[in-house]
Amino acid sequence: MKIENPSQVVFYSIERAIKEYRKFAQKKISETVEGITVDQGLILLFLNDHPELSQKEIAKLLFKDNASMTRMIDLMVKKEYLMRSTHKDRRRHTIDITSKGKRILEKLPPVILKNRNTALEGITSQELNQLEQILNKIINNCVINQSK
Repeated sequence: MKIENPSQVVFYSIERAIKEYRKFAQKKISETVEGITVDQGLILLFLNDHPELSQKEIAKLLFKDNASMTRMIDLMVKKEYLMRSTHKDRRRHTIDITSKGKRILEKLPPVILKNRNTALEGITSQELNQLEQILNKIINNCVINQSK
């Protein structure tokens, strides 16, 4: 069996596109808000829109394991973007955005929107729709076959 050169496989291109976008997005975010990563910004956005989210739920949305999420949230608490308090059932914590975190949230959305528009420049809505359909097929193929 011959294995193709990784650079000639569609998954290589998908991974490269994601990594290039994250590098680009991080650079632009850092120019506007010092000391925050793309993932930390996403945590703030998720919590702002859905304050009831648990740490585990946020980890799932960001495709992170629980240990990585704990480290990120610990760092964000240390930077005073978030604060933790004991939840009423005492087995989990409530995560709240601080005033410092809210100030960051005022600056992030325009940067994110500009980043996305720049990355998608020249791509039609039809092409985006087709890409999303194709990626969803790949995802479904993998999910269906995980249990086999």
